[in-house]
Amino acid sequence: MTTSQTAARPARVRMRLGYATVWHWHFYAGLFCIPFVLWLACTGAMYLFKPQIDAWIDRPFAHLPMHGPAAPPSAQVHAALAAVPGAMLDGYELPLAADGATQVLVGKGRELFRVYVHPQTSEVLQVLPEDSRFTRLLFNLHGELLLGNKGSMLVELAASWAIVMILTGLYLWWPRQGGGLGGLVYPRLRLQGRPWWRDLHAIVGFWVAAFTLFLLVSGLPWAKSWGSMLREVREWSAGMAIHQDWSTGSEDEAAARHAKHQARRFQHGGTHGKALDHEALEALDRLAPAASALGLAAPALLVPPDMPGGHWVARSDAQNRPLRETVELDATTGRIVSRATFAQQPFIDRLVGYGVAIHEGQMFGWLNQALGVFTAVGLVTVSVSGLVLWWRRRPPGRLGAPPRRAGYRPSASLTLLMVALGLVLPLLGLSMLSVLALDLWVFPHLGPLARFLGLGASAV
Repeated sequence: MTTSQTAARPARVRMRLGYATVWHWHFYAGLFCIPFVLWLACTGAMYLFKPQIDAWIDRPFAHLPMHGPAAPPSAQVHAALAAVPGAMLDGYELPLAADGATQVLVGKGRELFRVYVHPQTSEVLQVLPEDSRFTRLLFNLHGELLLGNKGSMLVELAASWAIVMILTGLYLWWPRQGGGLGGLVYPRLRLQGRPWWRDLHAIVGFWVAAFTLFLLVSGLPWAKSWGSMLREVREWSAGMAIHQDWSTGSEDEAAARHAKHQARRFQHGGTHGKALDHEALEALDRLAPAASALGLAAPALLVPPDMPGGHWVARSDAQNRPLRETVELDATTGRIVSRATFAQQPFIDRLVGYGVAIHEGQMFGWLNQALGVFTAVGLVTVSVSGLVLWWRRRPPGRLGAPPRRAGYRPSASLTLLMVALGLVLPLLGLSMLSVLALDLWVFPHLGPLARFLGLGASAV
């Protein structure tokens, strides 16, 4: 054997050891993530079509019989408040059509209700808790598993491990020998059995990897743990409390809304919510036409002031966030006091806004939705093919995890990458340390469990 061959042999051994270690981490990341990936892909794919779903559900209220002029907005809002005793006005949605039901948002405690009111007769057609709307339910299922802040943190942890799964999967996919593109960017159709499933898993994973990473990262600002950390860092750097156009969990959103209503009651001497809004709504009849003339992207809301003599706010809640605007209106004259556009927001807010708009499939129309569906279908394919590969190679009575090779130490680059991910994603970092400790020092000494996990002679 020549000197060059002797020198090359340890390098090949190190490469194989590194490959085995990355495969080990990829396996455990996938084992944890796949149930969540399947869940998030399915709920996320449905939520992409929120505008179409909402329009279909609201179709009974879209074209109502009209036999005269519409009632004043204040009369419609009074009817909505009477339908939910003790509630306070949260927002009057500017109507898109003259014969469509007026939608009024009213809050009571931590709950938010959407009240559908006939625009001419002010008859209440339906009262619906906002969180029970199908698309809102989808939103909470997708981001919180209907478990509140705990569910949000669990989804964040799964998303963080999904990032590890994708990065390690790309490392395993990376070609290390010469050859064509078959098995790398397109499947080799002549294959059968496990090699065919391997091609499907690797190739689909390659094509959706970048899109998936974008979706995972763009969703982090909404997560309870990471989103709260981002907000605290921003407030610390600014030296003051900041307002941002997104919440970090539905529980926090409900608590903030409840605190706002309590403050309004206090500012008005603790009066009952209905009596409180009676005085404020006198301005609604003259402000609603002025707000409609602003041409804000739908859905647009007219929101009452938080304190006596304050300004009303007309704002767009469009899912395509770059279209959003917030306009303050003088309650007496309807004059525009201030106008804030998306372009005027801080860089971080704009960055998050673009990310969320694309994440929700609303940035560039049907193409954005199609790209989201493509990614979701790809993730389901990768997950199912990964499960098939695992099941086919799993030894009887064992988990079938790839073994760690004795004597291997991770490369400096791999170590730095994992440390960086752990620092940027603290939940991931804490969980990685826990998994590493269990994998190295606990599981190998538990006898039957060690054998089930494959931590035998080849383990460190």
